[in-house]
Amino acid sequence: METTDKKTFIQKIGLKDKDSLAIANKYYSILSAISNVKLTDREIQLVAFTAIRGNISYSNNREDFCTLYKSSPPTINNMISKLKKAGLLVKDGGKIKVAPKWLLDFEGNITMLISLQHG
Repeated sequence: METTDKKTFIQKIGLKDKDSLAIANKYYSILSAISNVKLTDREIQLVAFTAIRGNISYSNNREDFCTLYKSSPPTINNMISKLKKAGLLVKDGGKIKVAPKWLLDFEGNITMLISLQHG
C-alpha cells in the first residue's frame, strides 16, 4: 500500500514597514499573488489606498491618489470597474469601498497564516 503523507513546513517571516499604506500595499500584493485575482501594481495601490482612506468616492481622495501615484481620474474609474467585478471593491451607501471580507485594520500589526495544500 502506498502512503501519501506530505510533510508540513512552517516558515515565519517578519517584516516592518514605514506606515499603514505601505503595509496595506504589501497585504494586497500577497493576496493578489496567491489568489486568482491577479491585480496590477496600480490596482493594488488603489485597493490599499481605498482601505486606508475608507473610500475612493470623495474628490479629495481621488486627487490625493492621482498626485501620490501619478495617475488620472479616468484610470481610477477603469480600475474601480474591474475591481468591483472582481469583488474587491463594493458600492456601500453611495461610496466605493473595499469589500468587508478583504478589509483589515492596517493601524495594528498583522499576522497572516497561509496554508497551501495538495489536492
